[in-house]
Amino acid sequence: MSSKDDIVLISTADWDNPFWTNKQHVAVELARRGHKVLYVDSLAIRQPSASGADLKRILRRVRRGLAGPRKVRENLWVWSPLILPLHRYPWVVRLNRLLLRVGLSRCLASADMKPELCWTYNPRTHDLIKLDKFARVVFHCVDEIKAQPDMPVAELERAEREMVKRSDLCFVTSQHLLDTRRAWNENTHYFSNVADFSHFQTAMEDSVGVHDELARIPGPRIGFIGALSAYKVDFELIAEMARRNPEWSIVLIGKVGEGERNTDVSRLQQHANIHLLGPRAYGDLPAYLKGLDVAILPCQINDYTRAMFPMKFFEYLAAGKPVVSTNLHALQNYGHVAQLAETHDAFIEAVAAALRGESATLDARLEVAREQTYEMRTQKMLDLIYRGSQEHA
Repeated sequence: MSSKDDIVLISTADWDNPFWTNKQHVAVELARRGHKVLYVDSLAIRQPSASGADLKRILRRVRRGLAGPRKVRENLWVWSPLILPLHRYPWVVRLNRLLLRVGLSRCLASADMKPELCWTYNPRTHDLIKLDKFARVVFHCVDEIKAQPDMPVAELERAEREMVKRSDLCFVTSQHLLDTRRAWNENTHYFSNVADFSHFQTAMEDSVGVHDELARIPGPRIGFIGALSAYKVDFELIAEMARRNPEWSIVLIGKVGEGERNTDVSRLQQHANIHLLGPRAYGDLPAYLKGLDVAILPCQINDYTRAMFPMKFFEYLAAGKPVVSTNLHALQNYGHVAQLAETHDAFIEAVAAALRGESATLDARLEVAREQTYEMRTQKMLDLIYRGSQEHA
């Protein structure tokens, strides 16, 4: 292996998802460093429903799949493979293997790529793609996927265990994931989620104003940005905060029901001071953050969030915002720059304290955020990958 290998990156998020996660950012960083990268859109971990959203996504996937790979920037191609999202049937798995093998070969030929490295986020990769042709396989575990709603728990447990064992190297984003995955593969390393610091710190620049939509909402403004799904977000806490403090405006930016089709936000809609804005463009988020007085992470505590490191944490800090969060295990080392609350009462009081100016200094928040960037983390990961390849040469 060389330091500029071609890379196949198997994602669990489509490239065009408006809320970028680890997958898109890592692909961009790899391409920026001179690697040719084929980004493979989600291979459908869960079975789709008959909902309008799922049907639209399937039709969009068919159109893109028929079009083949598309170049989205220098050194980076995106492929939306055509497969059947019914992995519980053995004959479907065999058919999908064939479709992926043929499709992947054609994509790589089209992009003139000869990949040495497979970097995957999908625990089913081992089932669907022949990995022996890659010199190195990296599994990047960023969530406890099986703890999400509507997931085939037993099947994912088996698939992920095999994927971790098969990988040459594993990366995880929380201590919980490290403890569990290292039992399956000792070459497992912890790197927390990070932020696009240069993007979100523009919230503090004079050239960026408060977004007009937010400016029309009276202050003080307490805001959350992210997926509004009941298994992740504590709606009861948000409703209670609104009820006790009618003078606060609580602004929620994000798609309702992402990953959980039956999410019910009716209790939030009962409060005039809760503003559900829906998803907003990634490029506009600094302008929304600029207008917040406090940024919050009102998370549930469950099997999913115990393994989660919220991406928004460092994005909030990079924007210079005071942060109040549920006391997630992954954030316990950051109590010096954020207020972490164990109970609803403590959370609401922490928000009130932040509004009074009782929070970490701006310099402290920015210092932590500046150390947690995709550029720095990707380079550290590559150093581990290529150090390992040299040791095995």
